[in-house]
Amino acid sequence: MKPRMFAVAAALIGVSALALGAAEARPLKWASAGDALTIDPHGQNEGLTTTVNQQMYEALTERDHAGKLHPLLASSWKVLPDDPTTWEFKLQEGVKFHDGSPFTADDVVFSYERAMQPTSDFKGYLTSVEKVSKVDDLTVRIKTKGPNPLLVNNTSAIRIMSKAWAEKNNATKAQDFKNKEENYAVRNANGTGPFILVSRESDVKTVMKRNDNYWAKAKVPLEITELTYVPIKQDATRIAALLSGEVDLVQDVPVQDIARLKSQPKVRVTTGPENRTIFFGMDVASKDLKGDNVEGKNPFADKRVRQAMNMALNRGAIQRVVMRGESIPTGVILPPFANGWTKELDAAPATDVAKAKALLAEAGYPNGFSVTLHCPNDRYINDEGICQAAVGMFGQIGVKVNLVSQSKSIHFNLIQKNPPETEFYLVGWGVPTFDSDYVFSYMYHTRTGSQGSWNATGYSDKDVDAQIQSLSKEIDIAKRDAAIAKIWAKVKDETIYLPIHHQTLSYGMNSTLDVPVDVQNQPKLKMVSFKGS
Repeated sequence: MKPRMFAVAAALIGVSALALGAAEARPLKWASAGDALTIDPHGQNEGLTTTVNQQMYEALTERDHAGKLHPLLASSWKVLPDDPTTWEFKLQEGVKFHDGSPFTADDVVFSYERAMQPTSDFKGYLTSVEKVSKVDDLTVRIKTKGPNPLLVNNTSAIRIMSKAWAEKNNATKAQDFKNKEENYAVRNANGTGPFILVSRESDVKTVMKRNDNYWAKAKVPLEITELTYVPIKQDATRIAALLSGEVDLVQDVPVQDIARLKSQPKVRVTTGPENRTIFFGMDVASKDLKGDNVEGKNPFADKRVRQAMNMALNRGAIQRVVMRGESIPTGVILPPFANGWTKELDAAPATDVAKAKALLAEAGYPNGFSVTLHCPNDRYINDEGICQAAVGMFGQIGVKVNLVSQSKSIHFNLIQKNPPETEFYLVGWGVPTFDSDYVFSYMYHTRTGSQGSWNATGYSDKDVDAQIQSLSKEIDIAKRDAAIAKIWAKVKDETIYLPIHHQTLSYGMNSTLDVPVDVQNQPKLKMVSFKGS
């Protein structure tokens, strides 16, 4: 199903001041199950965190709800004709931060260097970058270690901070989230975006007000006067809040409530696919697991065990029963939106309990084994339900799973700790660059200072690492695509992860709104236009 266009999609190419003046303006409350983990724009590369932050902070570029890249703080860009390793970005004139200070190239250089720091969760976007430099107040150059024709794809993720504000408030270092570090930017913001932070109460609410001096206000509706984000963990409570009018927009309608909401005259539901895949990760490298009942061995280190568990998953049943049809079963941790995806890669193994048991026996586990599975309960659509269903499926082949479900703020910390504090876990991964390299760099590359930060499996292959690193330097697109295919053939065969499905989303809202599902699940609320009561 194609996402609906905004009620004033023409605003993407400009809306007259007269039309904006006549538009209805009102506050909006928006909810989903979890909360942003931090307001530091370089602290956590996590979907909902980015969604909240993008209302206040902006990047050089942005993607619209369908995934197309557009200029934002950069007005144009090019690779220098005499130097294929250098990109030049021209910046928008007249942009100001929320505190009234001007936006210049100094802020871009500072923000990119901050995002490249070891504590930043966005450093993986910039592994090919050698240097970021100022040419003049409105010109920045980014030099890469080799020609990188796709660098601009990564720029939509790097939010720009005020250098002076960060220095004034001792926030020049990106938050070290996994070690629970605090800095001024964790609860305070000063961006160039359409909304200004008013207050931040973690796990309670985040309040923003309209930036009436927004530099691009002539190009967007910007009709929301006050924007309040509230995390409402319980599905029933969240939907009740929508039906009662307590909230105006729910970003994650539970699949069991979609049909009921569609029957309500004062509610609108929009549905669409998300650029995200849900899957299980396993510790494949440790010599012995702490959370299993096998002494001196790691069952996950044997590929036959991983293959058996992959066969045990009944993805069709999860789609029908847990997801009520609102998902797309898959055999690869790459969504169809991303470069490198193919139907062949997407094919999942058929569920085969007998063959899975035989593989376990062949690997030396005829009676199976026990293990602990960590699962979030407030991040993905029916995340805990997926885990509960999988526990039963693994049990059919003799793998006894102890399920630990908890908030994403705790869950993600277990994955990102070095060494990780989980041996078996559920995670979802979106691809904001729309390219396989992003998945490889974060999920398959050996965990190093700048890459593999979400690879909690321990998987490490020097040849694969070298192939991944070569992708950012290959300027021949056909050769690059062939290299991507080669890497996928290798890592899929290794069965490091157990793919489940590509996530489908439904937004619920009052009927005065028409917000399409954003493929990255990061709705641009500056684009909201009220239709009247």
